[in-house]
Amino acid sequence: MPRPRPILLAALLLCAAAPPVPTPNEIVVAAPASAWRAVPAEDLLVMVLGDGRQVLIQLAPAFAPVHVGNIRALARAGWWDGAAIVREQDDYVVQWARMPEGQALPAGVAAHPPAEYDRPAAGLPIVPLGFPDSYAPKAGWAGGWPVAGDGSRTWLTHCYGMVGVGRDMPPDTGSGEELYAVNGQAPRQLDRNIALVGRVVDGMAVLSALPRGTAALGFYADPAQRLPIRSVRVAADLPPTERPRLEVLDPASPAFAAALSARASRRDPFFVRPAGMTDLCNVPVPARIGHTAR
Repeated sequence: MPRPRPILLAALLLCAAAPPVPTPNEIVVAAPASAWRAVPAEDLLVMVLGDGRQVLIQLAPAFAPVHVGNIRALARAGWWDGAAIVREQDDYVVQWARMPEGQALPAGVAAHPPAEYDRPAAGLPIVPLGFPDSYAPKAGWAGGWPVAGDGSRTWLTHCYGMVGVGRDMPPDTGSGEELYAVNGQAPRQLDRNIALVGRVVDGMAVLSALPRGTAALGFYADPAQRLPIRSVRVAADLPPTERPRLEVLDPASPAFAAALSARASRRDPFFVRPAGMTDLCNVPVPARIGHTAR
């Protein structure tokens, strides 16, 4: 048998000695405790569906304070108790509401909030995406949220799982009584046209797998097709032993930077050609959920 040439032998030894390249998920799992940021229980909604399955929604008061205030008030008034998932439009949104529409809102809920579609960029640190964005001059993450901007204004983006406020034709801005979550390819054309108020951090697998509605815009033609909602509660109002504890990975942390780089240029063994590019909505901010007795 011929002996390996010295150069080939050196290359083989180098490959054998090289540590395996971690995947983005492996980087996140290994992130130190210092890279994670706790989300206040006041900014977390716990939705229990009629079949007992649970959906957790993180709220974004820094971007839509009036709408988020409405949503907290609606949850505390039991607005969605007995409501339902009324719409599942393929590759677009899943929507929930109290039926029939037009019922009087609880006291303290603003029927016509301001158009909280964007906010001033000043004083809002942004971790840049580092790659071109198709919809805005700037893109990245602010406070753990995917954002885009033009230098003077910044706005949340319609990535998968983001939650927005259903509304009628302008100038209506929606009160928060009807909410939707993006269930497919990011419909970024909606950015700055609707108030985004948060994101689903657990339960999108449930919401996105529901049967598609057959009426216009994916609404369920038969009311019997609607999935009932048992309750929606602000996590801060739950007993301590039932209160979810949510942490999100800080986009300013080295762990997030490493995960972003790994996602943009996958070099783990499955991949043949690294892309060298990624999209804002293809880099979801990781979250982890536990329970606390505090």
